[in-house]
Order: sequence, then C-alpha cells, then structure tokens
Amino acid sequence: MPIPDDVCALLPQVRAIVREAALLALPFFRSGERTSARVWNKAGGSPVTEADVTVDTFLKVRLSELAPGAAWLSEETRDDPVRLHHDLVWIVDPIDGTRAFLSGDPDWSIAVALLARGEPVLGIVAAPVTGTLYEALAGEGARKDGQPIRVAARSGLAGARIAGPKTMVDHLERRLGLGGTPGALVHLKRIPSLALRLVRVAEGLVDVGLVSSDARDWDLAGADLILREAGGALVDLAGRVPTYNQREPIHGELVATPRDIQEQVLAGMG
Repeated sequence: MPIPDDVCALLPQVRAIVREAALLALPFFRSGERTSARVWNKAGGSPVTEADVTVDTFLKVRLSELAPGAAWLSEETRDDPVRLHHDLVWIVDPIDGTRAFLSGDPDWSIAVALLARGEPVLGIVAAPVTGTLYEALAGEGARKDGQPIRVAARSGLAGARIAGPKTMVDHLERRLGLGGTPGALVHLKRIPSLALRLVRVAEGLVDVGLVSSDARDWDLAGADLILREAGGALVDLAGRVPTYNQREPIHGELVATPRDIQEQVLAGMG
C-alpha cells in the first residue's frame, strides 16, 4: 500500500512523542523491585498501573493532535466503535508487559501503530529501560535506533532460537519430532512484552516467536509492521496475516518468523 506523504512526515514527531512517553513511565519503574505506581485490577483481573494510565492519556492527547482525523484504539481507553468507520486509526499499548513493569522486569515496552484502511503503515516499539526504539514505515524498511534491521538468515529449524508460551513450544517440538533432541530448538528466556518478542524476531535475535490466543491489536500492530519490513511475517496457524481494527480486536494463536522458515513452523504447529 502506498503511504501518504503526510503519514511519512509524521514519523519523526511520533518518535519524539513516544520518547517523551517513556520518560513519563520510567520514574514509576524500579529494576528488580515492585513499581512505585499505584496498581489495581481491571475487569477480568488483569493489572493496570498509574503509569499505564499516565502514558495512555499523554499519547492520546499528543497523537490526536498530530492526526486529528484518526480514530483511537488503546488497551487503557474505553473502546469507541466509531473507529470501525475511520480510514486512519491509532492503535496504542501504553505499557505492553504491565506485569513485567510492576515487578521490576525490564522487558516491557510502549507500542504505537497507525493504521490506514486497516493496514499498519507506521509502527514504533520502544523499550524504555534500555532506551531502544524500533520503527518502520510500510515499504521503507525497519530500523532499530536508526540502523536498518533484518530477520536472521535461516533455512531450517535445527538450532532455531524460540520464544513463547511453553505449551506452544512443546507442541512444536513434539510435532517436529524434536522433543528430547539436544540443541534441536534453543529455548530463550521468556519475553513478557509481545511487541518486544516480535521485534526481536525482526532484528534477528529470535528465530521463532510464538503468541498464544487472545492477543489484542495493541499488542501486535506496531511490531507486526516492523517485522514485515525486516523480512519476516506474523501469521495465524493457517498462514493468514492478522486483520486489524475489527469489532473485536482479538487474535488466535500466531507465529512470527523469517519468511524462509514460516512453512516449516506452520507445519509443526498444525
């Protein structure tokens, strides 16, 4: 999809806004210790912190100023179905990996995407603790801290580095007949933020990223674009790319891989 010039021009401003948002979140984070932010549970029992709400409010104001005609979908804002009828939609997770954030684990992120007619055309994922920022524009490649990134070059799954839910990893090993074979798959440390899990595939640090069912648009959209632009793909178990900005922005099980090993992984997950 061709990107409108005005969307291309937004990237430096969005990057600056996300960096500001990171500075709002960091004072609440305590490495290895419980957050200083107030914490409560949402309906359904998932936690939310004062930092989530602070960052969400800031991003909604600033991003809406950049693109006044764009609708809004965020984990921490009440959903407005008007978004279903807009060509442009911001999709935001103010803190992806809230449980990691509140427990002092550094693997949390801020994720932002801009959709145009249902497709992500701008994506940013920031890891505030390390000061790392991943970004992409559709058709323009992916970058980490300004430098181009690509998925790992891999033709097979032997020795592939894998991250994701243990049940999914075990299923893949069993289906491929790799269970118990030393070094068949390299199990990586858990990555609590889904957005970080995907962009680490994009930069070649992870070969296979698995995502359990019930991920939301805000967990995925920005990182999905970065992965695509780095030569990878995020697909469901039937090989279909995610569809965003639906009435229920919820997804089933997904796999993120370099394109060269996608069919092998899907065969193992089937």
